Amino acid sequence: MIYLDNGATSFHKPVQVRRAILDAMIRCANPGRGGYRAAMEAANEVFRCRETAGRMFGCTPEQVVFTSNCTHGLNIAIRTLVKPGANVVISGFEHNAVTRTLYGLGAVVHTAGRKLFDWDDTLREFDAALNTRPDAAVFTHVSNVFGYILPVAEMAGMCRARGIPFVVDAAQSAGCLPVSLEALGADFIAMPGHKGLLGPQGTGLLLCGREPEPLLTGGTGSESVRQEMPEFTPDRAEAGTLNVPGIAGLRAGMEYVEQVGTDRILSRESQCARRCAEELEKLGMQVFYGAHQAGTVSFRPGMDCEAAAQILSRRGIAVRAGLHCAPLAHESAGTLETGTVRVSFGHDASPRQLRMLAEAASKLPPR
Repeated sequence: MIYLDNGATSFHKPVQVRRAILDAMIRCANPGRGGYRAAMEAANEVFRCRETAGRMFGCTPEQVVFTSNCTHGLNIAIRTLVKPGANVVISGFEHNAVTRTLYGLGAVVHTAGRKLFDWDDTLREFDAALNTRPDAAVFTHVSNVFGYILPVAEMAGMCRARGIPFVVDAAQSAGCLPVSLEALGADFIAMPGHKGLLGPQGTGLLLCGREPEPLLTGGTGSESVRQEMPEFTPDRAEAGTLNVPGIAGLRAGMEYVEQVGTDRILSRESQCARRCAEELEKLGMQVFYGAHQAGTVSFRPGMDCEAAAQILSRRGIAVRAGLHCAPLAHESAGTLETGTVRVSFGHDASPRQLRMLAEAASKLPPR
């Protein structure tokens, strides 16, 4: 199988990740619940992962909250900043993890910047929207559908200059682009463990620039006499037993990314994405590609996108078709009615993957 669905999850994982998970299952008990060796081994493993995340993402270990995925982290962050009926600015390329959460809160949402690969439009529209003095802003770093890298440093600067709290969705950027809580000055940055960080499913990180409001309540192993959640991070946002084997795997995945280097990973992914776009255009497909693009390319053939993905699957090519849980992004790009076929390269992007994709895609009708 030629796996080109890294926008959904990275696959296969580095061998170090699998080994770390198994090792944790052998030697780790429950962290923070005892002073015996297996409990202390678990506590040490958890803290090692916090340290690695802090080193990679410009924060202290104590600012790292473990979540079950990026959606979990976004819910904590958004519900901390956004109260029912609040005014919120978002980009035109947000995932349902953002838009559904805001909808559920009854927020008044202003969408700013709808043109693909156009930083001028994104910044102009975002700046104008912030002038209305919203209660918060939430924006993605990279579109999960089109691979559009948004100008988050500039957008963050606009928010800071106006004192507007903001959340960054780093679901598609963590592990291939620079992400720093300190540099952005964000209130929160959410990311999954299972995509660019190469950890297992069921893991994620929320970087906290302020104290989060608890989404869940329960045991933490600290301040047990209190009936309120602890007031300090990370305990305040981590109710219940942590996924220690998953956290060990996530730590190993992040260390692998550190060793290879995010610059090298991005270069590999973006080069394959550019060549992919060129090959698909030669085949007569409608390709969505432009400046400021990461390792994801969407295209439309001359047939139903879901059916096209099935044809590719039968030829050993794993891609994803449809709306990709991001109807707002498709509405912005004019593809809401049809969806797209999405090709998303990962840390192992290679010319062979590209050749096999091009050969299989040549069997699809042009648009």
